[in-house]
Amino acid sequence: MSRIITVAMPAHGHTGPLLAITADLVARGHEVAFLGGSRFAEAAGATGARFVALPPVADFDDRDINAAFPGRAELPAGPERALFDVRHIFIDPIPAQYQALQALLAEFPATAVIGDSLFQGMLGLALARPKGERPAVVSIGTAPPTLQSVDTAPFGPGLPPLAGEQGRQRNLALNAEATRRGEPLRQYAAALFASVGVALPEGPRTDTIVRAPDHYLQLTVPGFEYPRSDAPASFRCIGALPPLAAAEFETPSWWHELTDDRPVVVVTQGSLAHDDLTELLVPAVRALADHEALVVAVTARPDGPQALAERLGTLPGNVRVAGYLPFERLLPHADVLVSNGGYGGVHTALRHGVPLVVAGAGEDKPEVAARVQWSGAGLDLRTGRPAEADLADAVGQVLGEPAFRERARALSAELAAHRPLDAIAELVAALG
Repeated sequence: MSRIITVAMPAHGHTGPLLAITADLVARGHEVAFLGGSRFAEAAGATGARFVALPPVADFDDRDINAAFPGRAELPAGPERALFDVRHIFIDPIPAQYQALQALLAEFPATAVIGDSLFQGMLGLALARPKGERPAVVSIGTAPPTLQSVDTAPFGPGLPPLAGEQGRQRNLALNAEATRRGEPLRQYAAALFASVGVALPEGPRTDTIVRAPDHYLQLTVPGFEYPRSDAPASFRCIGALPPLAAAEFETPSWWHELTDDRPVVVVTQGSLAHDDLTELLVPAVRALADHEALVVAVTARPDGPQALAERLGTLPGNVRVAGYLPFERLLPHADVLVSNGGYGGVHTALRHGVPLVVAGAGEDKPEVAARVQWSGAGLDLRTGRPAEADLADAVGQVLGEPAFRERARALSAELAAHRPLDAIAELVAALG
């Protein structure tokens, strides 16, 4: 058995997958130390791993991200806020992450470091020393890959592939422009790496995130990820992680209404983007108020049902509202998921063969939404604040055209054929 270090950014969408991997490695008999956010100490301990907290300068509580990063709330959603996030949430912690990882390695020599792909302090290990002089570095793609390719547009705006020579020329031009525009951030990151004695390579920083690790394992399947003829051999899709055991929950009084007698449309803004319910939940409920479907609005906040009712005035008769519901129990009853495009949530829907309507802005959500439409499993509304009419039309189209459900079911079968935890365990075994 091996000693393994697992690491993750202190945010739920990044930490959750790494804790699932950590628990599986512990169950297979490995000795594991998890380095992550302090609010996840109990969850990490429950895996059987040793928990090590990130230093305060690299730690934050993602449940109130604006409080953790003053000034963020004043920026409009879009490119300006995205730039703020990349600089302050993902790049600024690099030295502290790297130093914390080095300190842990000094007392807990490990065969491999397995981490969330956006925990960029982990890259320092891969960049500072050759393979034989350090642990193997295994990056887990918890968001769509940022790797540039002649076959794809650059990461960010959510542009799907364009076939043929026209597409290749478009991609070359857009990637060159993205590299130029990203150079100030690369230099900013390079200075932080240099402060701990690590040289960041020339070229797109987004490529280094994927190319520098010894192995880059993307948590999806080829049917949901753009093909790249020039991807490195270290890059592969291993499937989405299996669900955790559904927690016990109090079944709502309306649960018996989830039947095959009428369509069920589930609406969510995700587990964290729930401060402003008018982004998606309010317009979706209004758009579907006269629809034949039963609409289940999941607010992901304890006061959500009351807050949504206050914003709507009157709750439509076909709408049921909940604060928290386990999607592993809810989605088997759903015919459509209306979502803001969280990577994990979208894959949960696809595991159950549920097609989607996605309205997402910020972070990686435009890229996730674009992949939903490219894969044929749903529609991308290309905005984080969709109009009611557009939502109504999109839900009607996805419900009315069997191709969306068929494609979602095909992706469900593809996901079921992959065994990501086995793939990681086999890699660890091969490393010795």
